[in-house]
Amino acid sequence: MINCLIIDDEPFARELLEGYVARIPGFHLLASCAHVFDALEVLQQQKVDLIFSDINMPQVNGIEFIRSLQHPPYVIFVTAHPNYALEGFELDALDYIVKPVSFPRFLKAVNKAQALINSRPAATAPEPAAPQFLFVKEGHSLQRVLFDEIYYIEGMKDYIKIILKNRVIITYLRMSRVEDQLPAARFTRIQKSYIVRMDAIRAISGNEAELYDLPEKLPIGKQHKEALLARFGLS
Repeated sequence: MINCLIIDDEPFARELLEGYVARIPGFHLLASCAHVFDALEVLQQQKVDLIFSDINMPQVNGIEFIRSLQHPPYVIFVTAHPNYALEGFELDALDYIVKPVSFPRFLKAVNKAQALINSRPAATAPEPAAPQFLFVKEGHSLQRVLFDEIYYIEGMKDYIKIILKNRVIITYLRMSRVEDQLPAARFTRIQKSYIVRMDAIRAISGNEAELYDLPEKLPIGKQHKEALLARFGLS
């Protein structure tokens, strides 16, 4: 079964694609979202194999959203704007369908996606250039968070607190999910409840990490200390 997701701010466009997906055996529609931050919640909670995404949407367009994902699923862009095609294919989109969408054209794109998804594991799927940011939901908006501005992330049950250069963001997200979206070369978990940007660490004192520009010291878990020291070539 191929799990798919629809993102489009136009109700009629979503209903059309929902009907098309329902006609194709082996495809399961997880959600049909009017906003990218609703789609982000689905991606953070469930395994998505294929996204059908509009491009010209409010707040964050479809290309910006896909580019923000560390490990995006396969994508088919469905849009009324053919001038975005080059950008779409630069993100390794499987196809680019211009509205209005006929079922034969939709089926052609879906057959291509089905062949690729069934023939190779997701881990070997082509990936776009790694983004330098991630999107998180804060209130009713989707905030772009630059990796360079993150000092550390603290887990609080089902929420996380992201400590930035000039502010703090609290968002509904599990630590394991945000860790998957962060580049492993730049971030490390130092304790069950703390993920730190490597180059923000100023000193390691006993079982505590001191960070640049921040007064607080973060605890280092026993099971993480050896790996942390190894990252700095100190073990």
